[in-house]
Amino acid sequence: MADRQLDQFLMEATASDDCSGFTLGPDPLYGLYTSWCHVTGAVPYLEEVFWEGMQGRLSPEPNGLRMKGPAAADYILASYPASV
Repeated sequence: MADRQLDQFLMEATASDDCSGFTLGPDPLYGLYTSWCHVTGAVPYLEEVFWEGMQGRLSPEPNGLRMKGPAAADYILASYPASV
């Protein structure tokens, strides 16, 4: 079940931009995941379980991932509340 949830998260909340050399680091990626869980109503995995499940799903850094969708907006607003 973890595989399906993580695949859905990557599909709905990230976009691949391999040519840019951009990296979505570990803290923002897990934060985006928890925001995606909040938006979709999914129960988030503990961080250790999340990273175990992400092995083999991401390229080594730079991973070429960018945030997208409602989870990205939720993450940004939660990370920078003074800008609201």
